[in-house]
Amino acid sequence: MTTARGLHAQVLETLGQQIVDGLLRPGTVVRPEAVAEEYGVSRSVVREALRVLQSLGLVEPRQRVGTLVRPASSWELLAPTVIRWRGASPAYFAQQRELLELRLGVEPVAAALAATNVGTDATDGTDRTAAVLAAATDMAAACDRDDSRAYLEADVRFHRALLAASGNAVFAHFAGTVEALLRTRTSESRDTITRWTHDAAARHVAVARAVVDGDADAASSAATALLRVTRDEFIAEAPAP
Repeated sequence: MTTARGLHAQVLETLGQQIVDGLLRPGTVVRPEAVAEEYGVSRSVVREALRVLQSLGLVEPRQRVGTLVRPASSWELLAPTVIRWRGASPAYFAQQRELLELRLGVEPVAAALAATNVGTDATDGTDRTAAVLAAATDMAAACDRDDSRAYLEADVRFHRALLAASGNAVFAHFAGTVEALLRTRTSESRDTITRWTHDAAARHVAVARAVVDGDADAASSAATALLRVTRDEFIAEAPAP
């Protein structure tokens, strides 16, 4: 038996994906009674889903009109949920390029800051920079074993650790966005841009070693090189408009 929470999640996922896919175009009026009838759920379930979509900028209630679908320019594009929906939509490649360009402005700075924090423990007593190197080493080991799941999890840990090691709380908060983006790549079947490689793992290790060596310039340069290669791969593989 499906719970109310399960029904809410189902309606939320369906409406969110339809909006991001363009099946529900900007300006479309979403009528709770029609959605409730279509999916066999209560209007309260639909209203709760619409409240979440409103918080993400996908819809907007208008007095005497109803709930309108909003254009992409209004969406919370850094929210992990929106990233996941866009990652399963025709906007997959555009999102990868856009967020990789954003990461180019963030992660090299985070790497340089992390390198200046070598030996500085986090509030829980852990060595932040050691976690960066451990994750990169695990990526290389997973690549050797041809273990895609372990590689992805180590990749996520690497970028989370790098952003946290910067000591900048805003950068650390950005880790959720980066993780969501990395996880969308698992649904894309083009091996040239999703399959783990020794070269990719080595680029992560280069960033980590520069960080633990305390070389801010080298860490920033290595992080820039890592992200540029990935961005260029997506640009090269993106389908023609």
